[in-house]
Amino acid sequence: MEEFKRLSRDLVAHGAIIDYYQDTMQVPNGNIVKWDFIKHKGAAAVVPVDDMGRLIMVKQYRNALERYTLEIPAGGLNGESEPTLEAAARELAEETGYTAEHMELLLTICTTVAFCNEKIDIYLARGLKPGRQHLDEDEYVNVGVYTVEELTEKIYAGQIQDSKTIAAILAYKDKYNK
Repeated sequence: MEEFKRLSRDLVAHGAIIDYYQDTMQVPNGNIVKWDFIKHKGAAAVVPVDDMGRLIMVKQYRNALERYTLEIPAGGLNGESEPTLEAAARELAEETGYTAEHMELLLTICTTVAFCNEKIDIYLARGLKPGRQHLDEDEYVNVGVYTVEELTEKIYAGQIQDSKTIAAILAYKDKYNK
């Protein structure tokens, strides 16, 4: 394997969600190059499945895309050491109002491996109990219920483009809903 060597990592900007760095790297042929690196504290997401096998989804405005998106409930960790299971349960309750009797890890994804270390653990939640949403003051989330078939159609029609949501729905469909 060729060897890559980081010569330095310099913080360019510190943000609320991410930190942006510029790495100075020596590549295998000896050249020195600059690479962007986005450090993320991590996230958790959840595929909430009701007793009828339908998925609870959230619709919210995403500034980066300048539009509403349909997604599974998810959010960042409250620090790198927060257990992702706790974060997933918290986001489920905050965004949908539901709590779950059973949660299990479905899969782990790394969202943008070319320049970001964001890792999302995605859990499957069953035994849902309804409650009240507890949204942050800047969150406006609408909750909807969909069949796996409806969501799969939305994926292939380009109506769902969020990578964590696509991975989660298709993994759930493959593993539990054949």
